[in-house]
Amino acid sequence: MAFLEFKNVRVAGLAAGVPANIVSNLSAEIQVSEGEYSNDDFVKTTGVYERRFSEHHTTSDLCYEAAEQLMADLQWRKDEIDALIFVSQNTDYFLPATACILQDRLGLPKECYAEDIVLGCSGWVYGLSTTAALLQGGYIKKALLMCGDAKRHFPTNDPLFGFAGTITALEYQVGAKSFQFHFGTDGSGYDSIIIPEGGARNPISFDGFKEEEIDGHVYNRFQTRMKGMDVFAFGISTAPKSVKKLAEHFGFDYQTADYFVFHQANMKMNKMIIKKLKLDETKVPSSMYHFGNTSSASIPLTIVTQLKGKIEHQPTKFICCGFGVGLSWGSVSFETDNIIISDLVECK
Repeated sequence: MAFLEFKNVRVAGLAAGVPANIVSNLSAEIQVSEGEYSNDDFVKTTGVYERRFSEHHTTSDLCYEAAEQLMADLQWRKDEIDALIFVSQNTDYFLPATACILQDRLGLPKECYAEDIVLGCSGWVYGLSTTAALLQGGYIKKALLMCGDAKRHFPTNDPLFGFAGTITALEYQVGAKSFQFHFGTDGSGYDSIIIPEGGARNPISFDGFKEEEIDGHVYNRFQTRMKGMDVFAFGISTAPKSVKKLAEHFGFDYQTADYFVFHQANMKMNKMIIKKLKLDETKVPSSMYHFGNTSSASIPLTIVTQLKGKIEHQPTKFICCGFGVGLSWGSVSFETDNIIISDLVECK
């Protein structure tokens, strides 16, 4: 069973960067699936009123801007940061790792541990466990976890997805409350969210650029496609079970958490998860109305945009759950205290 616990690590700060450009789903030309008859219907069904989009920002650009802001707010010196983990489905290049590029761009030490993790909607929870594991021994003292996606592999008029990059700053601190995790993977559903061509299994071909219509959307084979109903069924069943297993294994009542932050898939899915867990909706913040589905950025982006000014100076217990492409999922319980949350960075 994939349960993990890490001690002596705390979240010192959070930041998020998004393109300054805002696209409204009520006025934009968007692709909607069969059965969704208008922009207004789409907004009511998904809860995504607007999203951030850019023609020129990469995921690493958004993370870079957010990292500079957070390090300044934390008053962290760059020469004391020992590790950088970059989690995204949209890296700068096939090679090299984007974490290596960001190490140099940010001016971090050349003896900095730098690594990419290619994951989507569950990526922040997975990245959090990897970073906490590096820190808990005390050899690495401070680390930056960068998560996000600038989804250039989606059709630009897909109304569900937005661009964002986030930074979670973690540090070694003896006696800090532990991080507790539950993880799972079901690779039999690997093709539920997939880019069919461009990797080693199906290399680039001229035929891959031909467009085809699937469920009302037009794709080529280098763009992400999703089996919506399969993903919906997966999310509403897996996320509640994971949260309950996490609480049962570590022996706590999940209802005592101050906030539950779920991957921002769509409003209908998340309302089903809230109902199954019998949660107070006031304890479940959402950012999808203004930002859409931002993949691995969605959990920290929600904390930055919805909870800044509410949690910085008091102990706050979180339960977070990410779920999606892979298919993979992860839940985490942790507590923050005296955390720094930067203002949202809008990148022009």
